[in-house]
Amino acid sequence: MTSDKTTTDKSSKVSTILLPVFVPAVLVIVLMVIGTMSNPERAGVLFADILAYITTTFGWFYMLVVAIFLVFIVSVAFSSWGNIKLGPDHAQPEYSFFAWFAMLFSAGYGIALLFFGVAEPVLHYASPPSGPALTVDAAKQAMQIAFFHWGFHIWAIYGLVGLSMAYFAFRHGLPLSMRSTLYPLIGDKIYGPMGHAVDTFAILGTMFGIATSLGLSVAQINAGLNYLWPAIPVNTTVQIIAIVAITCLATLSVVAGMDKGVKRLSMLNIALAVSLMVFVFAVGPTVFILNTFMENTGSYLSNIVERTFSLQAYTSSDWIGNWTLFIFGWTIAWAPFVGLFIAKISRGRTIRQFVVGVMLVPTIFTFLWFSVFGDTALHLIMVDGYDALIQQVQNDHAVALFKLFELLPFTQIVSFLTIFLIITFFVTSSDSGSIVIDSLASGGVANTPVWQRVFWASMQGFVASALLLAGGLGALQTASIVSALPFAIIMLIAMVGMWRALIIEGHQEMSLTQNMQSTPGGYKSGPGFWKKRLANLVDFPHCEDVEKFIRTTGIQGMEKVEQELEAKGWVAEVNFDEQNLRAQFQVFQEGKLEFIYEIRLRSYAMPDFSFPETTGNSDDHYYRAEVFLRRGGQAYDVYGYDEQDIITDILDQFEKYLHFLHISPGILPWNMAEHDDDLVGQGEIGDEDALSPASSAAIEGKPL
Repeated sequence: MTSDKTTTDKSSKVSTILLPVFVPAVLVIVLMVIGTMSNPERAGVLFADILAYITTTFGWFYMLVVAIFLVFIVSVAFSSWGNIKLGPDHAQPEYSFFAWFAMLFSAGYGIALLFFGVAEPVLHYASPPSGPALTVDAAKQAMQIAFFHWGFHIWAIYGLVGLSMAYFAFRHGLPLSMRSTLYPLIGDKIYGPMGHAVDTFAILGTMFGIATSLGLSVAQINAGLNYLWPAIPVNTTVQIIAIVAITCLATLSVVAGMDKGVKRLSMLNIALAVSLMVFVFAVGPTVFILNTFMENTGSYLSNIVERTFSLQAYTSSDWIGNWTLFIFGWTIAWAPFVGLFIAKISRGRTIRQFVVGVMLVPTIFTFLWFSVFGDTALHLIMVDGYDALIQQVQNDHAVALFKLFELLPFTQIVSFLTIFLIITFFVTSSDSGSIVIDSLASGGVANTPVWQRVFWASMQGFVASALLLAGGLGALQTASIVSALPFAIIMLIAMVGMWRALIIEGHQEMSLTQNMQSTPGGYKSGPGFWKKRLANLVDFPHCEDVEKFIRTTGIQGMEKVEQELEAKGWVAEVNFDEQNLRAQFQVFQEGKLEFIYEIRLRSYAMPDFSFPETTGNSDDHYYRAEVFLRRGGQAYDVYGYDEQDIITDILDQFEKYLHFLHISPGILPWNMAEHDDDLVGQGEIGDEDALSPASSAAIEGKPL
């Protein structure tokens, strides 16, 4: 116990900073903050000029890459690649679906929904990009635009970054960092200057994306406080004080960690958000909301292609830059943070589960949110005659939600709860963003010292404050779009890298399933073999028996193959892990994936169809000697087979491995050094107790 505590204390103090990433990122951020604060007015003008240039020159590029991201991620999900797990084949999700959704929703864009849920539909209704304002057609167009801005496209951006990082980290053992997505293209150069540059851009995009969200949050918090207590003015000073105060709360959450801080806050956020939505749905025009939800969803789906490529090329309006390009640019800038955060909590899910969960569920929730809040506001204006709401929202976007509550029951209570929800969203985004930036600045290290995360949480507050001083939300908007430009290019390269990796994965799958016709487990049928298979189906052996089998028959079979390979000039090695009770056989080739074959001791609860009087097992568990390869558990048991059977199975799997190398010439040697260790602590045997013959507590195996 003492040694464990000492190790923890040391790990909480020793820096994990990767200087080639940390120094350039901090330098750019500090220079921008100093330049902005030294001359806010000039900085504001510069930001406005940059924004106009980028939206005019590169608007087409933003729209094109977002369309490409959407097509790619949907295509991958519904191809045969969709069955690939983000981790070994036997990995299971770490979080329940509800906890998973709550965390990605809170980190993703909960703040944006609160800010734009009422404001955007009302503003588009009053000033549509085309056609007359304040009409039924303008109302329909307003809702369809809101759906487009916050629907599948932004979650395709988040999903692509999260999917690529989760795939390379959990499937191939590379660092959980943006640089890893380039491995199929540049190999070990990801650990050099090119990889450092990619992570630096990811940090800058994340920092300015978070700063934008914090700026939106404090503007809305300030508006809410002024609404409840008019003595509190609406100005930059109050907003900066709010940033400082809430950054302190975020720091406390950062110190608490992922499960205690971020997860609990996320669950609270989603509960409050759903409660708020249900309240407005119940007291608002319920039937109208349901009708418009159905109609607007259909219109969104039928017009999605046209809107995806619409740039208003034949008009001189700056609407597209102020709205669509800003939202897409902000999302791209925010993508390293949300993507890495989603990747962290998505281990064990298949690619298809990941894409459907990340895109479909949040999009449906978003459409419901805009229908409840946006259509309620439009109904109050169009049917009930509350035209003053339009002018109020145009004067101050941040006050839109509170002006809506003014027209509903329990105004004071609901407004106070909304302010509290905005604060908790703020805290969740800040602390999870700090964890992500710290991981990027440490080269993908997951467990970093607390002081580093506190440093990044504080830095977020400084950047948001500086940009507010330089021109409010306009400066924040510019920072997001500018930082998104280089990262959009990185995302395109990462997409190509993942496509190449998935092709190689397909070759591997084909080599495992089509190269040989054999019985389950890779064994070829022979005289008396059926009896061994039958025994494995109906016998439920003790831990001691299976452990002895692995130590003797398993090891002996591996050693025979090792000796024969070494006689032919190959490099092979046999090891036994005493702690986790697993025998491992490896074959090494320079510049190639090494071959790994393991026999692991695994425990399962006794099935209800067993016959205790025949098993002789008084324990409520039975044990298996399961085969594991590099890609994970193979779901078959070799206990009871003789040495020759073990040798045959090793050769069967080795032949498939050689066939995979043959059909995948030039394959890059994935860095899998951390892969086996990554299994420990994820529900696999050996993550808590070594299962020796004296073990009194069994660790149950995951369903295979």
